[in-house]
Amino acid sequence: MGGREVLGGAPTTNTTPQVLCRRAIGHLPLLLAGAALLAAAPRLSAALPAPANRLVANGLLRELAAMGVSAPAVAVACWAAAVAAWAYAVSRPRPVYLVDLSGYVAGEAHEASRAKTIAHFGRCGRFSDESMAFQKRMLERSGLGERTHFPASLISVPVDMCLRTAREESHAVIFGVVEDVLRRAAVAAADVGVLIFNSSLLSTTPSFTSLIANRYGMRDDVVSHNLSGMGCSAGIIAIDLAKRLLQVHPDTYALVVSTENITLNAYMGNNRPMLVTNTLFRVGGAAILLSNRAADRSRAKYQLIHTVRTHRGAHDQSFGCVTQEEDDAGCVGVSLSKELMLVAGEALRTNITTLGPLVLPMSEQLRFLATVVLNRVFRANVRAYLPDFKLAFDHFCIHAGGRGVLDELERSLKLSAWHMEPSRMTLCRFGNTSSSSLWYELAYSEAKGRIRKGDRVWQIAFGSGFKCNSAVWKALRTVDGGEEGNPWTPELDVLPIHVPKVSPVDETTYTFPDGATYKVSVAG
Repeated sequence: MGGREVLGGAPTTNTTPQVLCRRAIGHLPLLLAGAALLAAAPRLSAALPAPANRLVANGLLRELAAMGVSAPAVAVACWAAAVAAWAYAVSRPRPVYLVDLSGYVAGEAHEASRAKTIAHFGRCGRFSDESMAFQKRMLERSGLGERTHFPASLISVPVDMCLRTAREESHAVIFGVVEDVLRRAAVAAADVGVLIFNSSLLSTTPSFTSLIANRYGMRDDVVSHNLSGMGCSAGIIAIDLAKRLLQVHPDTYALVVSTENITLNAYMGNNRPMLVTNTLFRVGGAAILLSNRAADRSRAKYQLIHTVRTHRGAHDQSFGCVTQEEDDAGCVGVSLSKELMLVAGEALRTNITTLGPLVLPMSEQLRFLATVVLNRVFRANVRAYLPDFKLAFDHFCIHAGGRGVLDELERSLKLSAWHMEPSRMTLCRFGNTSSSSLWYELAYSEAKGRIRKGDRVWQIAFGSGFKCNSAVWKALRTVDGGEEGNPWTPELDVLPIHVPKVSPVDETTYTFPDGATYKVSVAG
């Protein structure tokens, strides 16, 4: 009998901590139940008279002893339960909430009809007749409307492209959206613990994050990151980075500012692959305020559910399809290759292959898996099944990079005109505003009263490198349409509008202040 152990019985010769731990683990379910009863005993005793208190306590102890549970074993079980609960709590990711967002709208002085755009490009005197004719044709097929915005530097005579005017453009956008989002969210700049800024083509010294911190008096320990060279998908990259930082910095806000600068990046040469950007990119920007504070859940608009990033930079074709470079005359611009749509399609397929299992219903996952097995195992040469993402998402925000991109994704994802409306209206009203376009699209859905509690939103962005990034949001409340500060509120009554595939530019509709006019002289 010397080696026998009876838990809770007569004293044994082996009562080391190791033995007690083994006993506790072996009886863990029983001990946890006992611990729960002991924890509840004070509340029970408070509701009972004194004699009943003693009966409850004595009865509980007798029952535990009869079950073979000793006091040290109960203590170990309580300690183990506390450690397990703590480990579970700290290992869970912190929820990330989108409190509010703001989109920049330039003043009327910056509005540029398509005729005004052509006239100013023509009068600057840096383009050949063939280049002007090409830009006009591209503009007619671009999907852009008559009220997009240019910086003053590009619609002045002559153009004024320099670092000073580039900073003026960026400062107007940044200060406009930051002040608006902080005001609408009623959050002080000093309460922001994480600050992320992205602008692909302009990086100044001091950085734009330093500019924001200086302007608004942010605290000394603010965690700041200034992203550049990441292309139009940098907005989702910034959101993903903010999400990761909010996992390690508790009880704080993250401010994300996304924009692009076109003052120094309008192309003034005659290389066709580099002229396309002139017809697409316009002034814009957005600020997004995120939080990991539990108290903000009740007022936040969305919760971030997933971010999925795809980077195909290891493939030469993907790496070289969007590049900033000099032409033979030394003019700097961004060149778009003819393989851009092919590269974007491959990146999208890779991205949704990762995202699909996270969001799609099981029936769609099984259909996709079946085609993979048939092709790879049985060599059946069956066309890959494209899941129906409309079963997973209620709203789609697809980067308004150009009409061709939107047409291709509408076809590939089998989306309706209603699903594509936010992206097409953003392209028409604001043009390609790079990384901020997704937020104009989400704001459009809000303004139209489409966002209902529980809805899921899929944001898809493409960028140089080549990258395809996704973010999935869940609406925490119904968002009222036409709220103050929404960039779409002033024109809700006239939207959506029909945008034809080809819309001729009537150059006679614009005259310079001095009475001069401009007309493209070469067709073709």
